[in-house]
Formats: sequence, C-alpha cells, structure tokens
Amino acid sequence: MQFQNPAILYFLALLIIPILIHLFQLQKFVKVPFTNVAFLQKLVQQTRKSSRIKKWLILASRLLLFTAIIFAFSQPYFSDKNTETKQHTFIYLDNSLSTNTAGEKGNLLQIAAQEIIENAAQKDNYSLQTNTDFYNELTYDELKNKLLTIKNTSKKTTIESVLLNINSFQNKTSNTLYKNILISDFQNTYKNEFTNVINPISVIQLESSTKNNIAIDSVYISDTNTSNITVNVIVKNQGSSKNNIPIAIFNAAKLISKQSFSIEENTEKTIAFKIQNTPEFSGKIEVTFSDTFSFDNTFYFSLNTRQKVNVLNIGYNANFLSKIYTKDEFNFTQSSTQNVNYNAIPKQQIILLNELENIPEILAKSIIEFSKKGGTLVIIPNLKSELQSYNVLLNSIGTAQIQSKITDTLKITGINFNHPLFKDVFSKKVRNFQYPMVESYYPIVSKQNSNIITFENNIPFISQLKSTTGNLYWVSSSLTKENSNFLNSPLIVPVFYNFGKLSFQHSKLYYYLANENKIDVETSLKKDEILTISDGKTSFIPPQQTYQNKVTIATKNNPLEAGFYAIVSKKDTLQTLAFNAPKEESSLQFLDMKTLSKENSSIHFSSSIATIFNDLNKKNEVHWLWKWFLALAIVSLFLEILILKFYKP
Repeated sequence: MQFQNPAILYFLALLIIPILIHLFQLQKFVKVPFTNVAFLQKLVQQTRKSSRIKKWLILASRLLLFTAIIFAFSQPYFSDKNTETKQHTFIYLDNSLSTNTAGEKGNLLQIAAQEIIENAAQKDNYSLQTNTDFYNELTYDELKNKLLTIKNTSKKTTIESVLLNINSFQNKTSNTLYKNILISDFQNTYKNEFTNVINPISVIQLESSTKNNIAIDSVYISDTNTSNITVNVIVKNQGSSKNNIPIAIFNAAKLISKQSFSIEENTEKTIAFKIQNTPEFSGKIEVTFSDTFSFDNTFYFSLNTRQKVNVLNIGYNANFLSKIYTKDEFNFTQSSTQNVNYNAIPKQQIILLNELENIPEILAKSIIEFSKKGGTLVIIPNLKSELQSYNVLLNSIGTAQIQSKITDTLKITGINFNHPLFKDVFSKKVRNFQYPMVESYYPIVSKQNSNIITFENNIPFISQLKSTTGNLYWVSSSLTKENSNFLNSPLIVPVFYNFGKLSFQHSKLYYYLANENKIDVETSLKKDEILTISDGKTSFIPPQQTYQNKVTIATKNNPLEAGFYAIVSKKDTLQTLAFNAPKEESSLQFLDMKTLSKENSSIHFSSSIATIFNDLNKKNEVHWLWKWFLALAIVSLFLEILILKFYKP
C-alpha cells in the first residue's frame, strides 16, 4: 500500500489524546451507606465490570474513527508506480517500405498505428520515433494526430540509433517511469543490433500474410552497337516457383516490349530485352504479379547522352595510358611541358603530371587554379625529380611534403579494398597475386592521406592526399621499366581507369533512394544560379557545389519516391535520373524475436500491440483506498452510537 499524502500519517500520534482522556476521566463510584446491602455486593461488582467494558468499547470505536479519517486524508492506494511518478512511453514504429504489405488484419503499418491509438492511455506522455522523424513529449491527442498521418518511406533507420535515442533521452530526465515499445517487421538487416540493450524494451513483430515475393533486383546494359542495345533485367524470386509471369519494358509511358517468364524456387533469373539505341531512354521495367511487396515490381533506369571525360597527360609519353583511356569513354590528350595548351587546362577533368623532372612555375600556377576548381590531379615523379618545385605545388593545393628519394627494392603488397578507387573491382580480397616491385621511391609526409596501395613495409605506394577542393593522388615511384614492373601488374588498369572515371561522376543507369549519391553535371552556372531536381509534380534543391565547368550535386534525403527525376537549370532539362527503392527492403528474411527475447532478459516479446498496452495500463492502474477508510470511519461512528444507546451495563 502506498500513500499520496504520507505526511498526514504523523497525525496518528494524536490518538494518544483520547486514550489519556479515557484513562483519567473514568467515572468514580461514590459509596452511599445503606442498611442490609450485603446481598447487593455481587451485583455492584458486576455493574462496575460492565461499565469498564463499555468505556473500552467506546474508546476503541473512537480510535478506529480517528484512524480511519487520518488514513482517508492520506489517500492510500495500490499500484506498481508512485502517483508522483510520470509515465512516459517511447514508441518506435517502423514505417519502412517493407511494412507496406498486408497482414491478417490489413496493411501492417496502418493497422499498427490504429491499434496504438485504440489501446494507448490518454493520461500518459509519449515519444514517437519513425524512420524519418522523432517527436518528443507528445500528449495522447498529439500522438493520435501523428499516427493518423504516418506514411511509408524509403528511409531506413537502425535499431542501434533507436536504442541510442532511448538511452540518451532517459538519462536526461528523472522521476519518470519509462516503457519502451519497438514495433517493426525486424528484417534481418537488424541482425547484430540487439547486442547492447541497456534499458528494457518490448517488441512486437509485424508479419505479412504472404511469404512469396518477386523483385526486380537490378538492370545492366550489354551488347551495345550503333543500332541496338540489350537491357538485362535480374529478377529475384523468394518462395515457391512461379510460371508465366508477365514482364514489360517501357520508354517513359510507351510500351516497348513485353514477354513472360518462369522462375524456380528461391533463385534469380536474367531476362533480356533488345531495344533501339537512342541518345536518351527513360526505361521502366514492370512485373505484373500479386505478391508480398508491390514496390519492387517496378524498376526505373535512364540512358543519357554521356559526355566523355577529358584527360590530359603532361610529360612522359606513356603508351599504356592511351590503351586505358580509350576513345569511346575519354578524350585523351598528351603534351610535353614545352607544348602545353594552357587554354585547354580548365576544360580538363583530370591531369596527369607524368614523370616531370621539374614543374615550371607557369604550369604550376595553371595546375593550382585547375585543382581549386575541382579538377583531379595525379602526380608521378621522375627518377631525377627536382623536389622543390614539386613541394611548392603540393603546399599550394594540399599539406603534403615529398622527401628525398630512397633506393630500396620493395614489393607492392597491400591493397586498400575499401577505397572508392577499388569499389566493384574485386569480387573477393586477393592476397596471393604476383607482387610488382620498385627499385626506388619518394616517401611523402602528409597529415591526412588515404593509402590506396602500399609497399611491404606499409609505406604508401599510391595514396590520396588531402586537397583544398579537387582530388589529388600521389604515386611515390617512377613507373618506367628501369625502376618498376608495376605496368605489368593487373592493378595498373583499374587504378588509372578509375582515376579517370572518378574525376567526373557521370550519372549512373539508376540510383537507390536514401543512399548518398554524387553526380557531376557538365554545365556553367552564373552567379546565384542553381540546379533543381524535379519529377514534374514537385521539385527540390539538392546540395550542390559549383566549379568552372561542372556542378556536383548530392542526393540522400531527397527524393523519397521511386521514379524519374530531371536535373533542371532554369527551364532546361540537363539530365534524367532514375531512382528505385532500396533492394534490401524486398527481403523476406526476418529475425526470430521470440528466440532473441529468451536470450536477452532486457527484451520482452509480445504477441500483439493490444496485449502490451493492456499489460502496461494494468501496471499503471491506481486502486484508491480512501473511500474504504471513509466508510470505515462512518461505520465506527455508528458503532459508537449503538454502544451508547443499547449497551446498558
């Protein structure tokens, strides 16, 4: 039993007053002489004894009366929590695309929101976190309004960040009883995120009624010629085998081709469409099939007229570069230091300073200006490089310092597979390739550099240096045959090819929503001009950085829906981008939350939203007892009246 006003109980000490009154004000019997009273002696003794019993009964009834009144004013109650303690319920509701499917009662997200509204207590405070927003200190009515307008989103948060929000919020407040509820389908992308649960959580797992799904996984182009190209569509099947599934390809809204396919249980299949090779194509692949998820039955891709990357090699006339920078993708130009066309430098995307003995001052000024405007620079030293001119250039565009040449035979053994230069290059980490060697190298000192390839002593062979704006790469050794056999290594092609490709981020065939994507747009903007992205209905301004001949835009928080989006300058469409839902949302692999709750005592699994809120409301229910004590006081008062009236000693 608990008390809302426990200080009132101190008045129980005052009960000593009626006890003292009864003890010191007892009625005294007066002896009256009378003749022949011996026969009344026994009756007198009995009368005195009955009178004392009556007085003690009256005292007990009065003590009971005052005690009951004092307890009634202290407001006693039974509950699992103190009435002064606030109740705060933290709710995470997963509104990712995977919850936009049908369960036993209907759409998973909408039914979950409705059940929260129906079962949540109206007196409590709430926090609501979704994949897009976090709302704190909500009343019931505010929570209801948020839930009524909730929609599915392509954005996905992590359970780790949800738990972090719970911990940080609860550490800031006191005198509050918290209940944490996580409602999600718990796809296996959350697999390793429940290892550090500090505060107890209750989880409800949403389950779809259908366990079969066909998803368009990806698209790629092959067999390109002047008249036709082949669009290859990879379809992924989860569940039982399926037959005669219709699939079609559109150019925007125009149907181009249609066919059907069959697919085995839990397999992938590639379906090819041959279409006309056109400069621009807004492709949409559509599968007609009713399954668990509908959002992955449509896939968007776009073909744009791709500008070639401008590559300028200054210095050593290296034949291997012309073989890597082919005419179909690059505009490759070679020049000696004496014949540099300085007017062409601002138009380049990447410049290679290839084994120059000395960097002339006029060339250095042009290179510095080129780098400040976002250009990519690759520096390969000469066996007889004059270091002062190199360091003047590096100090102007970065924070690196080249040291004197070291003559030492070293193997090139280390590859940083996580560097963007090697993204999608290797299917697995290669460790046993034939290591190339160098006879001498120039060490470099830099506060911030990213090693790409290293020697056996962990000194960088190729590294990316910090630059003011553009990309800056340093090759620490001459690549001539006299000094190195790196040109014979299989690494030479992906390294220099990606130097060129990363210097200008052409738009890809398609992008995924909620990913951080960077796109270079070849255009020149005047002061205060910006690029916008529009789908014809809505538009937004993406984060962007303007250079001399290009604008680099980034997309992550927008757009939010799959489809085609145009990059617009004023009213002109420069490129068309295609965005699709993240493919991990199509997974039918989910965590076993029942087993997880058995393994972790801080995780409580509940079968339904209604059950967990009913349990919560029962624990928070307050059973007031003051009415019972008031009734007891009234009963004790009537008892005293009855004793006084009917008990005759």
